[in-house]
Amino acid sequence: MKYVSIVLVGLLAIRAQAQSDAPTFGGSPSRNMVNTTAKNIPIDFSVEEGKHKGIKWVAELGSKAYGGPVIAAGKLYVGTNNSTPRDPKEKGNLAVVQCFDAATGKFLWQITHPMPEDEVFKDVTGPRMGLLSTPAVDGDMLYYVTPDSKVVGATTKGKVAWTFDMMKELKVIPFHCSNSSPLVVDDLVFVLTGNGVNEEGHIASPKAPSFLALNKKTGKVAWQSNLPGDKIIEGQWSNPALAVIKGQKQIIFPGGDGVIYALKPEDGSVIWKFNCYPDGIKKELSEPLPPYFVSTPVVHDNKVFIGMGTYPEHAQAPRDSWFLCIDATKKGDITAKSFDHKAAANKGSGLVWAFGGAINPRPKKGRPVLFGPTLSTAAVHDGLVFITEEAGYFHCLDAKTGERHWMHDFKTAIWGSPYVVDGKVLVGVEDGVLHILKADKKLEVLAEINMEETIHSTPVVANGILYVMPRGKLYAISGK
Repeated sequence: MKYVSIVLVGLLAIRAQAQSDAPTFGGSPSRNMVNTTAKNIPIDFSVEEGKHKGIKWVAELGSKAYGGPVIAAGKLYVGTNNSTPRDPKEKGNLAVVQCFDAATGKFLWQITHPMPEDEVFKDVTGPRMGLLSTPAVDGDMLYYVTPDSKVVGATTKGKVAWTFDMMKELKVIPFHCSNSSPLVVDDLVFVLTGNGVNEEGHIASPKAPSFLALNKKTGKVAWQSNLPGDKIIEGQWSNPALAVIKGQKQIIFPGGDGVIYALKPEDGSVIWKFNCYPDGIKKELSEPLPPYFVSTPVVHDNKVFIGMGTYPEHAQAPRDSWFLCIDATKKGDITAKSFDHKAAANKGSGLVWAFGGAINPRPKKGRPVLFGPTLSTAAVHDGLVFITEEAGYFHCLDAKTGERHWMHDFKTAIWGSPYVVDGKVLVGVEDGVLHILKADKKLEVLAEINMEETIHSTPVVANGILYVMPRGKLYAISGK
C-alpha cells in the first residue's frame, strides 16, 4: 500500500510538472492563452541596464524574434534570426531555432536553416525575419516550420530527425512565407502549409494542400487537404487547434478562404464548417479587403473563438472586423446568414455570437467601429474573453453573450496576444511596454513595465517564471 501511495504521488508530481510547462503556442492544444496553475507572478520588475530588478536571467537573441518561446522538461526553445551569430561558422541570413536551459538561461544548442533566395520570399529574406514558427515540443521531439515551407522534426538535443519540403513534395507556394506552429495530436503533426496568392493576387498553386497531417516519427504524409482551393484571399498564417467534443477529437483549421473547418484527425474528413463569407455576411464586411484569419482559433467550453484581420501593417487593411464565437458541437455546414446571432434566419447555425463591425449610424465622436482587424489569439477564462486589435485596442467581452465589458486603448500596435495568469492579463505592445491589468470585467491597470524594445510576441509563464521577449532579447522574470 505504501508503494502504491509513492507511485501515485510520483504520477501526480509528473502531471503537475507537465501542466506547468508551455510546450506549444498557446500552452496547450486548445491554444487558449491562459495559465490556470501559476501563482504569485511578479508585476514589479525592471530591465533597465544596471538596474535590473526581479530578472532571473536574460539571453541575447538575433535582432528579431516573433513567435515566442515554448518551455518543456527544463528547456526553452525560441525562433530568431542570425544577425548576431552564436557560431561564427554559421554566417549569412538564417532562420534559427535556439535552445536554452529554462532555469539558468544557459545556451545549449541551435539549428539553422538558410533563408530562401526565391523571389517568393523577398519580404522575409530582405528584413531578415528569421524563424517565424513557434515550435511544438512532444516528448523528446520538437517540430516547427521554416519560412520556405519545410516542416522539421528534430530531437530535443538539437539533431534534425526528418524534414518534409512542402514546396517540393506538394507544390505549395506560400504568400511571403510559411509560419505555422505545429499541432501534435497522438501520432500526427498538423500544420497549415501557407499556400497563398502571388504578387498579382492570383493563387499560384490552387491544387496544393492548405492543411497537412504528417506522421510525427517519420515525417511521411498521413493526409492532405486543399479545401480552400482557389478561394484563398491572400495567405494562410494561422495555426490549427484541437477540440474534443463529446469524446471526439476535432482539428480546427482556419482556412485562407474565411472558412473555419473542423476535420477528423485520422483522415481529414469534414465534421463541420462555418463560412464567414456567405452572401448575407459579405455585405457586412468592409472594403477594400475583407478580413481573414491570422489569429489562431481557441477552443473553450465546446466553442471556437477567433478574430479576423490581415497580415501586419497591410496597406489595404479593412477599417472594421469581427470576433466570432462558434458552436463546435454541431455537424455539417453550420454557416450563419448574418453576424446577428439573434436573427431568426440564424437559428440552427453554429453562430453563438459575433462582436464587431461598423457602428450605425456613424457616431459624430469616437470610433466608428466596434472592432478592427486583429492578429491576436484570445484568452478565454472565468466567463471572460480578452482580445486585442492590431491598432492597439484591448477588449474584455462576456464569453456567453459577446457583450463588451470594457475597452482600453494602448495607442500603439499590438502583434502578440493577451495572456491570462494569476488573476492578471498581460499584453506586450509595439512601443515596448508590457501592460499588466486585472483579469476582471472591471477595467483596472496594475502595472506598466518598460521593456525598452518593441514587443511583437506573447508573454508566457512556465514553472513559475515569466518569460517576455522584446525584439532581440529574452527575459526570464521571477521577481526575486
